[in-house]
Amino acid sequence: WALEKLHYYLEGAVFEVYTDCTALKSLLNMKTTNRHMLRWQIAIQEYRGNMTIIYKEGKSHTNADGLSRWPLDNVKSNPAYDPEVSAKIPFHFMERDRKKNIRFSEWAL
Repeated sequence: WALEKLHYYLEGAVFEVYTDCTALKSLLNMKTTNRHMLRWQIAIQEYRGNMTIIYKEGKSHTNADGLSRWPLDNVKSNPAYDPEVSAKIPFHFMERDRKKNIRFSEWAL
C-alpha cells in the first residue's frame, strides 16, 4: 500500500522498508507458484535494487500500520484537511527534493 501511494517519491530513490512481516523480507528471492505471493512479487519488483527490507519485531514497531490507517476526520487536530492550510503547502519543494534524490524521510520527519 505504502509503495503504491508513495511511488512518486520512491521511484529511482534508494530507500528502506521497515516491516513486522518476516515473509516480506524474503519475498523478492522466493520461488513460488502461489498466485498471492506472485502478485506481491510483481508489485514490488520495480523497486528491486533500490529497496532494502528490514524486519522489525511488532512489539518494537509501534507505528507499523501507520500509513494504512484511516485518516483523521476534518477536525482542528488535523490541519492537513483544512483547505486554507492545504493551499499553503509548498508542493514545489517536494518536486525539487525528488529531482535532487533527497530521501522522503529526510524532509518528512
